[in-house]
Amino acid sequence: MEHTETLIVEQLKTGNEDAYQYIYDRHYALLCHVANGYVKDHFLAETIVGDTIFHLWEIRETLEISVSIRSYLLRAVRNRCINYLNSEWEKREISFSSLMPDEITDDKMMISDSHPLGTLLERELEEEIYKAIDKLPDECRRVFDKSRFEGKSYKEISQELGISVNTVKYHIKNALASLQKNLSKYLITLLLFFFG
Repeated sequence: MEHTETLIVEQLKTGNEDAYQYIYDRHYALLCHVANGYVKDHFLAETIVGDTIFHLWEIRETLEISVSIRSYLLRAVRNRCINYLNSEWEKREISFSSLMPDEITDDKMMISDSHPLGTLLERELEEEIYKAIDKLPDECRRVFDKSRFEGKSYKEISQELGISVNTVKYHIKNALASLQKNLSKYLITLLLFFFG
C-alpha cells in the first residue's frame, strides 16, 4: 500500500470524514462499473457500492488493509455481488421447484380422471417439460437428468461426469432458470385451473 493510502486509512480510522469522502469520490465510479458487470442493474450496483463503502466507515476503528484501498474495495464489492446473485438463484430454484410436476400432483391438487381439461393440461405440460429439457445445452441436460430423474446427489453427478460440485450446481441453476422461462405460461395456466 502506498504511503498516501496508509495515511488515508489512518485518518479514516480516527473518524476523519474527509478521508471517507476522498475514498468515496476516488473509487465510487469504477466500483459501480464493476458491480454493474455482475448484477446488470445500475441502481442495484450503486446500492451495493454505497453499502460497501459505508461499511468501510462502520468498521473503520478495526480496519486492517494490507493491499491498496482500490483492491480491498473491488474484492468487497465482488463478494457482495456474488452473494446477491447466489441468493437470487436460490430464491428462483426454490420458487421453481415448488411448481415442478411432482409437487403439482400432491393430494390437494390431484387431477381427477373424470376431468378431461385437467388430464389434457397435465399431458401438455409434461410434453412441454420434455421439449424444454431437450433444448438445454448437452452437459447441462445430462446434469439435470441425473439430478431430477435419476435422483443422484450433486457429489455423485460430479464424480460420474468428472466435473466439480460447483459446476453441477451451476448447471442445475441454469436448467431451472431456463425451464422456468420456457414453461411459465403453462405453469400459470395450471395454477389458474387449480386455483382460479
